[in-house]
Amino acid sequence: MKLLYEFIPRLDFIDLADKIKDLVDGWNITDSAGGAPAPGGSAIACVLKQIYPDKIAIPMLITNYKGPVEIGAAALAAESMGVDGMIPDPGDPPKYGNLIRTRQDGSFEVISDPDEILKYRRSTGPAEEVRDFLRSTIKISNVKLGCLLTARVPAESAMARIQDDWDFCFFLRLEEETLPKLKQVAAECKRLGKPIYPYFVVGTAKNKKTLGRIGWPASATMENAEKFVAGLEGVVDGIIPTCLGDAAGDMELLEKIQKYRT
Repeated sequence: MKLLYEFIPRLDFIDLADKIKDLVDGWNITDSAGGAPAPGGSAIACVLKQIYPDKIAIPMLITNYKGPVEIGAAALAAESMGVDGMIPDPGDPPKYGNLIRTRQDGSFEVISDPDEILKYRRSTGPAEEVRDFLRSTIKISNVKLGCLLTARVPAESAMARIQDDWDFCFFLRLEEETLPKLKQVAAECKRLGKPIYPYFVVGTAKNKKTLGRIGWPASATMENAEKFVAGLEGVVDGIIPTCLGDAAGDMELLEKIQKYRT
């Protein structure tokens, strides 16, 4: 099982990566999470891939903050540096400026009306349009493109999405209650030969408020984390372990689950 650490870039990201490099198989890299400017996911992935060529680097490619040229440029940078994959996704509305929707043909819409933003964020297909734009117009061929699946929708809907032209997927909102749904989706991914990596969010005293603010459930506590991960062996290709804002918790968690790395 691969461990892809949930990497939230800061200005000292090279030092942060160095501290955990021996505990992980690679990184899932956020891209200005929450709509606030931060070192860009694609740029960070390119740097980390250069420093650690044997590690997996998969950045988010958040599209609400970027026009078509910048989306294409970020993907081409990843292509040139051998980055393993990207997850194009609309993400949160930007903290500055207006939301941008890029279409499959490279055209775009700027959305500023709150009702239209809500309608757009509840719609399906924005990530698929960007994926097709990257493949057909920008000609991305080596970087794998993945999608986000969520336990909020029926397993059949999640499976229908991964049956589309995606190379791999990340799975959101894993907890005991949604574990059967993950197993259904993972079985279909295995049939299709497409890797699946669920986010494995461990709740701690330090990140309780963060989890409440963003509305994510905890997959496990630190006390039962090892047991939960053991139950995922043979089910998924890897996990994305995180204590979401609790750096000391991250290190403790990674140490606990080293035995499950393959």
